[in-house]
Amino acid sequence: MPEIIPFDVAVIGAGHAGVEAALASAKRGCKTALFTISLDQIGNMPCNPSIGGSAKGHLVREIDALGGVMGEAGDACCIQMRMLNLSKGVSVHSPRAQADRRAYHTYIKKICENTKNLQIIQTEIADVEIDENNRVQAVINRFGAKYPCKAVVICAGTFLNGMVYIGKTGVESGPDACLPARSLSANLIKHDIKLRRFKTGTPCRVHKRSIDYTVLQPQYGDPDPQPFSFMAERGSLRNEAVCYIANTTPETHQIIRDNIYESPLYSGIIHGVGPRYCPSIEDKVIRFPARERHQIFVEPTGLDTDEMYMQGFSTSLPEHVQIQMYRSIKGFEHIEIMRSAYAIEYDCINPICLYHTLGFRGFHGLYAAGQFNGTSGYEEAAAQGIIVGINASAYVKGEEELSLTRKSSYIGTLIDDLVTKGTEDPYRMMTARSEYRLSLRHSNADARLTPIGRKYGLISDARWSAFTAKMERIANAVETIKKTSVRPDTVNDYLERCGTSPITQKVRLDALIRRQQVHCEAILQVLGLDFGLRGEESAEVSHQIKYEQYIARQDQQNAHLEHLEHIRLPKDVDFTSVHGLSSEAVEKLGKQTPENLAQASRISGVSPADIAILMTWLKAGGYHGE
Repeated sequence: MPEIIPFDVAVIGAGHAGVEAALASAKRGCKTALFTISLDQIGNMPCNPSIGGSAKGHLVREIDALGGVMGEAGDACCIQMRMLNLSKGVSVHSPRAQADRRAYHTYIKKICENTKNLQIIQTEIADVEIDENNRVQAVINRFGAKYPCKAVVICAGTFLNGMVYIGKTGVESGPDACLPARSLSANLIKHDIKLRRFKTGTPCRVHKRSIDYTVLQPQYGDPDPQPFSFMAERGSLRNEAVCYIANTTPETHQIIRDNIYESPLYSGIIHGVGPRYCPSIEDKVIRFPARERHQIFVEPTGLDTDEMYMQGFSTSLPEHVQIQMYRSIKGFEHIEIMRSAYAIEYDCINPICLYHTLGFRGFHGLYAAGQFNGTSGYEEAAAQGIIVGINASAYVKGEEELSLTRKSSYIGTLIDDLVTKGTEDPYRMMTARSEYRLSLRHSNADARLTPIGRKYGLISDARWSAFTAKMERIANAVETIKKTSVRPDTVNDYLERCGTSPITQKVRLDALIRRQQVHCEAILQVLGLDFGLRGEESAEVSHQIKYEQYIARQDQQNAHLEHLEHIRLPKDVDFTSVHGLSSEAVEKLGKQTPENLAQASRISGVSPADIAILMTWLKAGGYHGE
């Protein structure tokens, strides 16, 4: 079998996970190969033309803080930016960009092409060569060419044995009418890697001229949009596109019920498990029969195309039924479908077979990220991608691999949920999944993660200098505010204008800023205090002060969990030898081999009593953790 010049890291798949993984590995000095079935699929958006959203926007900013590319590309290709959840607390505010999907692909592809140490190769990888010690040796394509490498990252997305369904007809296909990966699944199974089937779907694309926008509700971008990237200037985004909201009707729902027998989901043709939090329209109608309408978000896929994307209206019903459904909706009476909606079924793993590093248990140098790990969404994929790129390169270099904690980030929460709990349907990030969400604001992602990105060589000297200066300005402002007291005569006029009660004696400035009606930047101007804050820094000062007491309460509630994080379990522990553990706990712990008691406590079937027994056993053996 012919051999080719060896690589340090081979990344299989060039979607959002694969791109972040390959770029992180290459930037860290490893010779990296990025394999893709088609160069036209690099950074492709086969489904919704957007980046960010509720909780997902947090992930994008965390990726950017670590030194990833998704935030930068999202800003560069943004055609509308909105901050979601503004009616709620700032910890759940989350940016979302409508993106030009073709421009995004082009932008990402150009970055990959211009990155040192990164080689892009269009081919289908059919096998991973692993030696008798379960150590990665090479990847092999369908034509038999061998690419020697030290580490492999599988980011196959929805390509593995992909089957696209429209009605009861299924065809072998990857997303966006691309070729599927037909060979890799069988060879992974030969290596005792267990696979299962998941399903996702995408709505129609329709011609914009066929929509009556006068009867739809418009959605405009923010007047002063917040970029994703911490390095982007406020005001640098394009914000030209308008989105719209339509609603299904009782007639729409009746058409679906009358034709449900033609849905591959309900006729038993599709066996893969679909996403719980982004179901098809037929799922919505059947599962929520009392709902008289469901929202449809009409979104442009770019500024130079007439294609409009129908967010919230994915289906696998036949094309003639799709036309009936759409034309039953006000404003869509003359709809012209350009690309029919479809469901796609694909192979993936149960992520409990992975370590927190996203390396496979029992293998050396084999990693995985993205929808192959059972997640849904571009942002979840990219978040895993940057971590696995760091870790595959760290493995090659003999460095310590990165394992983010739940307290540090939504990325840490995402990975911990996957590898300790697994997922029975495509996993979607939500703010409610984190017990530390008050302190995991999108605005402070750089404070939390940029030092880690710097440690792993993904943050440039110029960016690090700008970051440290920013942190110093914020810290100085917070410290000074806490030391400053103000007299009634200096602030009462402002307080009355705010609609809050005046003060009668000297009061600490931070106590006033904690009042809901008081705006930090405004009261600092009234007092003539200038800390040289820039951009969103004054808002971050305000958030730190206003949230301080709530975060302290949150941390106090979670202190027990933090303590458990530091009580490590030996890698070679035989849980059958720990007397008193339930049989279910023995089975689950032995299967997932958690690294510490906190991870063990989050495994389904492991009770608090089991954790207490493990703690007693560790202490009796003289093992007290870190």
